[in-house]
Amino acid sequence: MDLFEYQARDLFAKHDVPVLSGEVIDTPEAAREVAERLGGRVVVKAQVKTGGRGKAGGVKLADGPDDAVEKAGAILGMDIKGHTVHKVMLAQTADIVDEYYVSFLLDRANRTFLAMASVEGGMEIEEVAATKPEALAKVPVDAKEGVTDAKAREIVEAAKFPAEVADQVAEVLKKLWTVFIKEDALLVEVNPLAKTGDGTVLAIDGKVSLDANAAFRQPDHAELEDKASANPLEAAAKAKGLNYVKLDGEVGIIGNGAGLVMSTLDVVAYAGEKHGNVKPANFLDIGGGASAEVMANGLEIILGDPAVKSVFVNVFGGITACDAVANGIVQALELLKSKGEDVNKPLVVRLDGNNAELGRKILTDANHPLVQQVDTMDDAADRAAELAAK
Repeated sequence: MDLFEYQARDLFAKHDVPVLSGEVIDTPEAAREVAERLGGRVVVKAQVKTGGRGKAGGVKLADGPDDAVEKAGAILGMDIKGHTVHKVMLAQTADIVDEYYVSFLLDRANRTFLAMASVEGGMEIEEVAATKPEALAKVPVDAKEGVTDAKAREIVEAAKFPAEVADQVAEVLKKLWTVFIKEDALLVEVNPLAKTGDGTVLAIDGKVSLDANAAFRQPDHAELEDKASANPLEAAAKAKGLNYVKLDGEVGIIGNGAGLVMSTLDVVAYAGEKHGNVKPANFLDIGGGASAEVMANGLEIILGDPAVKSVFVNVFGGITACDAVANGIVQALELLKSKGEDVNKPLVVRLDGNNAELGRKILTDANHPLVQQVDTMDDAADRAAELAAK
């Protein structure tokens, strides 16, 4: 879960990372009172989960409360790389002398954590990495050891921070590591980490991505979710406990097991190339021990997607027996009909493995006009793509 800048700032403050005061608002007029509280002169910053806000005009300096109202009005409603600005943060200004970059992230390739730091902050770090890779220090961090005094000094020295800020940066690194660990983050980034005119080091802008798999340990993180911009289908699926991701395609996908579903996406995409470039519409894994109720919930979500033209149910029975899947399909269609919904999208079903024959018999006996059974995965994907194209 990616956070807005103001949410990252609040997490930083919670763990004593030095930050500037700031408040978030969603109407222009609210900027007046906030600007007065913050001293009059403020920075008005669009709150969107994408980079390049400054270049797009989403970060403006306001000289006073009236100007803050004007600047907030200009930014609210903007479109920045496809993201509409619904909130802005007003933050204190700072006399910035130098800008640095620091971050911690999960290094999946090397199965460790990684610290990255540069004295050339302020710009997009991807640009620094591409044009001056030697300016970006990368230091592995052992999960058990963490960021000790020695590790913090190692990062500072690797990035060649000036001596006059070295101690402060080291302290900030240790506190950011606390944020990273205590909040179950996958990324904690500060850009810029700024040196001000009086020599103080402050986290001016932050980015945090939290690990959704740690939600059971972090009940407070539920309040950080951006429910307003969430895809309604994904929100509905989450409420039903389904592992669902909306994609830009026409063939709805249901499978049991993430590996099988990923393979199904590939097979459908390949088959779709000869049927007008039809693509998968979603990822939906009903899990290894899914019940008929879970199957019914999954179908209800997918059939509620107006972009879906056909559905491919691909199940290899293991813990999930194929007869339970077949019953789920029949029950889902009956449930939708009872709700008065017009179900007119064809379902291509491939059942294999545990109780496959019984599952096929259940579907055959139900004799639903929308359900077609196909024996192999490749043939079923091709049929689903063909039906979607029609």
